[in-house]
Amino acid sequence: MAITAADVSKLRKMTGAGMMDCKKALKEADGDFDKAVEEIRKKGMAVASKRADREATEGAVLSKATDDAKKGALLVLNCETDFVAKNESFVALAQSILDLGLQKGATSLEELNELELDGVAVKDVITEQIGVIGEKLELASFDVIEAEKVVAYIHPGNKLATIVGFNKADIDDQMAKDVAMQAAAMAPVAIDRDSVPQDVIEKELEIGKDMARNEGKPEAMLDKIAQGRLGKFFKESTLLEQAFVKDNKVSIKQYLQGADKELTVTAFSRYSLS
Repeated sequence: MAITAADVSKLRKMTGAGMMDCKKALKEADGDFDKAVEEIRKKGMAVASKRADREATEGAVLSKATDDAKKGALLVLNCETDFVAKNESFVALAQSILDLGLQKGATSLEELNELELDGVAVKDVITEQIGVIGEKLELASFDVIEAEKVVAYIHPGNKLATIVGFNKADIDDQMAKDVAMQAAAMAPVAIDRDSVPQDVIEKELEIGKDMARNEGKPEAMLDKIAQGRLGKFFKESTLLEQAFVKDNKVSIKQYLQGADKELTVTAFSRYSLS
């Protein structure tokens, strides 16, 4: 069967693959578009296999809240190069997957991978795009938060994003955004000291004791010194205890309680590629 330029163009629009790849796939499929699409997908799988040992350290980090602000999600789609990461079609792909996850109520990366985007499972869409782009792509993370109000923040460049949940829906929009930006800028490890994992606390205490010991402090004083340094760690590394970046005279907890004594953060997620 003769393959026309119009056929090649049609397949290219359907798959996003290169002209020569489309022409070859159509020839191998004897002009059958469904089979040709399958050939393109197989090529994607082959490239994925070859790229399995490559590092996918670039990409897009996006976050979004639903229209009612009751749910938010953060998604990370990795690639190999900054050139691809900045490509509009790559960012649009990441955005479409994020939108799909929110729309369909996915709660995990596993669930997201099985959802269908334009009739194709997300995991297969990723595989197809590996063949089209020629780089290893990886859907690396998908976090979901539900709260009375969820706000999303994406730092310019799509390398860093956050979502933050609050216990009250009537929080001022600017205040909510301030806290989301605080989480982005200051990389807290937990909401407050009570939510810091025990293994992290034990590690910080051990570090504090080792530092004091190396400074020549008496052995009997090491625990007390380590506890003091742990308190400093809580103030620097937990969201509610951190000094507000716009006014370091108050903590984030004090900033929120200045508007409402009961207002607080219930959950947050942060991801950075840098």
